[in-house]
Amino acid sequence: MTIDPTSVRPFPRQTFWPRIRRRLFHTYFRFARGLTMGAQGCVLDEQNRVFLVRHTYIPGWHFPGGGVETGETVCEAVTRELAEEGNITLTAPPTLFGIFFNQATSRRDHVALFVVRQFVQTAPRLPDREIAEAQFFSLDDLPALIHPSTCRHLAEIIENRPASPIW
Repeated sequence: MTIDPTSVRPFPRQTFWPRIRRRLFHTYFRFARGLTMGAQGCVLDEQNRVFLVRHTYIPGWHFPGGGVETGETVCEAVTRELAEEGNITLTAPPTLFGIFFNQATSRRDHVALFVVRQFVQTAPRLPDREIAEAQFFSLDDLPALIHPSTCRHLAEIIENRPASPIW
């Protein structure tokens, strides 16, 4: 199975309010923190399906994850985010795939991407104010609006290719 990141449809532009909300959060973090760090998890189940989430405030499907809080390690952050966004509990430590420069967000943002293969999902993730949808997808049937960086890094993981340094 080969994932072709170039076959992804053009990504839709954000509407006004989600764009403003995102910019406000990043402005706050710019002054509150010198560097922003995110932690995301590429969760793959026994059937090699990938768990993706669709947020209410940004378009497309993404790996679950979020910001690393003050006093928290990236491993603790991805563990917390997987529990919050997917009801996923790790049964073994995640494997760090890489740390990426997220220049689309800001000149100071980085994302640590972990691969997770040992976990349990305690219950299906129901929609709320943050997560519109969350589910496992077969690699042969990925959603049409998967975020380009999610698709690119998923292909690198599945095909055991060197990782691009850019998110």
